[in-house]
Amino acid sequence: MRKTAGILTLCMNALGFSKQTSAEQESSVDVLLIGGGVMSATLGTYLNELEPNWSIEMVERLDGVAQESSNGWNNAGTGHSALAEMNYTPENADGSVDIAKAVDISEAFQVSRRFLAYQVQRGALQNPRSFINTTPHMSFVWGEDNVNFLRKRYDALQKSTLFRGMEYSEDPEVIEQWVPLIMEGRDRNEKVAATRIQMGTDINFGEITRQLVASLEKSANFRLSTRHEVRDITRNDDGSWRVTVADLNYGGAQRVIQAKKIFIGAGGAALPLLQKAGIPEVNNYAGFPVGGEFLVTENQDVVQRHLAKVYGKASVGAPPMSVPHLDTRVLDGKQVLLFGPFATFSTRYLKNGSLWDMFASITPSNIKPMMHVGLDNFDLVKYLVSQVMLNDDDRHKALQEYFPEAKKEDWRLAVAGQRVQIIKKDAKKGGVLRLGTEVVTSQDGTISALLGASPGASTAAPIMLELMKKVFSDKISTPEWQAKLKQIIPSYGMKLNGNVAATEKELAETSRILQLDYLPLTQAANDEAHDSAATAHAK
Repeated sequence: MRKTAGILTLCMNALGFSKQTSAEQESSVDVLLIGGGVMSATLGTYLNELEPNWSIEMVERLDGVAQESSNGWNNAGTGHSALAEMNYTPENADGSVDIAKAVDISEAFQVSRRFLAYQVQRGALQNPRSFINTTPHMSFVWGEDNVNFLRKRYDALQKSTLFRGMEYSEDPEVIEQWVPLIMEGRDRNEKVAATRIQMGTDINFGEITRQLVASLEKSANFRLSTRHEVRDITRNDDGSWRVTVADLNYGGAQRVIQAKKIFIGAGGAALPLLQKAGIPEVNNYAGFPVGGEFLVTENQDVVQRHLAKVYGKASVGAPPMSVPHLDTRVLDGKQVLLFGPFATFSTRYLKNGSLWDMFASITPSNIKPMMHVGLDNFDLVKYLVSQVMLNDDDRHKALQEYFPEAKKEDWRLAVAGQRVQIIKKDAKKGGVLRLGTEVVTSQDGTISALLGASPGASTAAPIMLELMKKVFSDKISTPEWQAKLKQIIPSYGMKLNGNVAATEKELAETSRILQLDYLPLTQAANDEAHDSAATAHAK
């Protein structure tokens, strides 16, 4: 029906009739989703299940969904569960390792796994192998200080049930069995260490987004409008919102969407769009854009000899998305290998954005926090400058730190997505650079947005649960919503850490549905203990 209407509209335009009738120029929805990424797709999927009679429209500036940060080529594809990312386990002043953030992220990722599993069961997601694949997650370091840190990190994580399947080794021969490319050609006198956990994942968030939106389009109450750019957001007297969008399919002809609730899941564009809405909460925020590039090889002789996501330690001052890693990826149905990222700097807030994005977002309320962050983060500025100055030889040399025998001709440079780090007002420091993601809502909950970057997409399901608690506080506590959320996320409201039986049940069930390899944690721990004892005996 919609295709027929579109053809009729084109014919009317060709004959010189008005591009849009007055009825088409204004429409009303219960929920407007701005941005066609994984966050909007996840929230839309929740709401379509919880309130199937609600009208929902998703508007996207580009000609399809998942073309910015959610696109598989624009992110690392790591199912971020803190299994390998050492920046989630900082070292305290007394030398101990803090695992609180790692535990929180791992808990959150289990919710995302369950959400994805439920969507597979009900048919919204097809063929799990098209978007998620088992890929071991590893941490790898060299040098005595780094080895000591990784050993302490491993010991600390063993206190959590979420990391009990993790293996640790300082033996070059063992590490070579895990990841041959990393050890071949390396000085065997160099002190090295690695952890490995085999239940890690590689995820194509772009494919998840496309499939979820395709499923939503089957609903009579959902509408996807691509090539629609938001030009203005104003509040109505009744608390609802008037959103003016330009239909780029018709030369920018404008129409109005009246929305009871708005969610902005537009990546780097979220901050400027919140500023258009004029809510006071946005005055606490500014944004700092950081881009990235990856080296990519599709040489299958190389690709097939490395099955893991191997994370190293970040350089001093590096933002969290710039931790170096050598990754197995499955993109466009093909296994490839990525190394990076190499940070880039642009004043764009989106890969397909404008060079004026950052300047346009500067306001009297956020310019001071931005200046304070610039002054307090000299290491970050120094790091970005050094990254921008890298040439092809420099990038290849960095790759050889993780893959000593890498051949330059096997690799090409690929531009990844743009991320906008949160700068937030701080009473003591004036402004601080915040890591991770943050939900921002108006006081009445009628407009909300997600700001920030990693772990982002990996924790979309719990982030949108958090958002719904704020935005739909009158609904989420009702028996109907609680029952449905328990159906979607059986472990909803439950902490897995410290509960071995619940953790293993959750991992086993989601692995079965998502077609992931799974070794029970108790068995993995026993196998590891047996192997360690055998190694010690042999020595």
